[in-house]
Amino acid sequence: MPLQPFTKNYEDLSTEAGFQFVFKCDVCEDGYKTEFIQSKTYKKAGFFRGLGRAISVGSDLLGQSSGYSLERGTDAISERFQGMTPEWHKEHEKAFELAQNEARGHFHRCPRCHKYVCENDWNEQDGLCVEDAPRESTEVAAARAEKMVADIKRKAEETQVYNGEITRRQTICPRCEKPAGQGKFCNNCGAPLGLAVCQKCGAKNPAGTRFCGECGGKLR
Repeated sequence: MPLQPFTKNYEDLSTEAGFQFVFKCDVCEDGYKTEFIQSKTYKKAGFFRGLGRAISVGSDLLGQSSGYSLERGTDAISERFQGMTPEWHKEHEKAFELAQNEARGHFHRCPRCHKYVCENDWNEQDGLCVEDAPRESTEVAAARAEKMVADIKRKAEETQVYNGEITRRQTICPRCEKPAGQGKFCNNCGAPLGLAVCQKCGAKNPAGTRFCGECGGKLR
């Protein structure tokens, strides 16, 4: 008989040793794992396996063959158990029913879209999942963050960025006529590198300049 889950979004972790299930939220896929239920048939089979091994050892010591046949019978039980016996399937169905009862308390069924969702995706105030009824505080915070990002991008687009070429002019010392560096005094002879004032227009020019950059007059 196929299992009839309260939600189709689940994972069966059961093994021959026992039963366990994970039921997942239909929105975020977060899962709730139920408690592990040990299989009674597995425990019983383990007892017979141990009993078969003990009899086999005793038979070898006594030189008898009865232990061999019992051990072969235990192996047959083990193989049938690995194929999931009818008793195991009955346990499985019962364990699945118990697991569903355990998991239901951790999910809400949305009356609008019929999804099963966890607490994080349930709008308690409106009685709907967050996909059908988003939380107002969450949407306000998200909208505020989006507006802030949009304002930053708009402000950056409106800001003028210099895209011209920048050339580095080299100052020539008026005394030794060698590159003087960027300081106030020549790196070679130590002469002061103050600005030269044009006597014609009054514009200031870098030291060592022979002609005014504004009017073209010759500098002294």
